[in-house]
Amino acid sequence: MPISMRPTQALRLWQQVALSEVQGNMPDLSMRQMAILLTVYLDPPPHTVRGLAGQLGVTKPVITRALDTMGALNLVTRHRDEQDRRNVLVRRTVEGALYVERFGDAIIAGARELPI
Repeated sequence: MPISMRPTQALRLWQQVALSEVQGNMPDLSMRQMAILLTVYLDPPPHTVRGLAGQLGVTKPVITRALDTMGALNLVTRHRDEQDRRNVLVRRTVEGALYVERFGDAIIAGARELPI
């Protein structure tokens, strides 16, 4: 079922979710980091640094820096692809899955609070 929203409602939802993330005790990620994280968790694997760079239209070093931060937070891990050692695989973690699920819950909660 499609959701219908006016632009101001969509922006209010985005604001509410952003505020809850900043005020919460969970790490707040940059837009780029969140785009990478959601790609890893919502799109089917395998995910590689090279593939993510191509998909997001950025360089591999940009992806590597974002993954460094997310790896330190245990939201993703990286491993060398044993079948093609040139590739670095990006894998999901339990902590990352919980983070993404909680973020989705925050969006749902914010949408419920929107005026009609």
